Amino acid sequence: MSVLRTHRSVGIIPARAGAAVAALKARAALWEVPLIETPERLSLFVWGSELRLVPEDDAVRIELMAPEARLIGTLQDSATELFETEGLAVQWDRVDEGALAPGLSLMRVVSVTPRTPGFLRVRLQGPDAPRFGETSLHFRLLLPQPGRAPIWPRVAANGRTVWPEGPDALHRPVYTVIDQQQDWLDFDIFRHQASPTCDWADGDPVGQEVGIIGPGGGWCPDAEMLWLFGDETALPAIARMLELARGEVAAVVRASYADLGPLAADPRVARTDDLLGAQEAVAPGKGVFVWFAARADQARAVRRSLTERGFDRRDFMAAAYWD
Repeated sequence: MSVLRTHRSVGIIPARAGAAVAALKARAALWEVPLIETPERLSLFVWGSELRLVPEDDAVRIELMAPEARLIGTLQDSATELFETEGLAVQWDRVDEGALAPGLSLMRVVSVTPRTPGFLRVRLQGPDAPRFGETSLHFRLLLPQPGRAPIWPRVAANGRTVWPEGPDALHRPVYTVIDQQQDWLDFDIFRHQASPTCDWADGDPVGQEVGIIGPGGGWCPDAEMLWLFGDETALPAIARMLELARGEVAAVVRASYADLGPLAADPRVARTDDLLGAQEAVAPGKGVFVWFAARADQARAVRRSLTERGFDRRDFMAAAYWD
């Protein structure tokens, strides 16, 4: 498996190499990511990057390779957390102590405008905006609790990211980049009750500084025939993938015509009141990919359904966008 090795970092665990190897194997199974084992090393591949363990007698060397510096920091954070849970301390060659968390960018709110009856569109501006328009669709919006000044997560001396807790804990919802140009990006918020983000957006945040961390969550699947299924919460991601898809694409959504906005006139988009039933009409085949996002229980049901109907795990994605 090829990894663009633009950035590197090395760490040492001075003892208990076997425990480190076992921990990495368990994490790979949990994350369902590729793991390659040879007599010389064990390599986990995630986020287009590689985390490699090289046993050296009772010690083990950790080699991180990634196409971006932020991904090195993210791997350091994840590896340090993983091995610390096993009582293993990592001695890294370098740590950017005190820096903002890997992938965290601070931006200004430019505007908040109604998009459809159910959605608000927010525009953020900052020099890092172009990074959020490439390789992955999603990011986390970081908001302080009402009345609190933001305390941003930062890198500790051991490589872990330290997040504020208690009254300074940040609200961290995930959103989709719906558009990105020059130094700005747009995302849409689905209006619903008991939402800290909706309350924030309704409180005239124009001019405020916010944090966004990412991007993550993958890019538009590259398929000859891409099927998209989702409810209202998935509409921004579906709209973006309809724009990005290179092959044939069709979307089936459970949403009101009013909230569909411009998508209501798109011949590739159909409405349904039964997302689970609609996806059952899709048969597996060469070049077919199914993307599904809705409630957690529906996502679990779709994973079972697709697997039982013969879909390979590499040919679908079913995500829980809400509980």
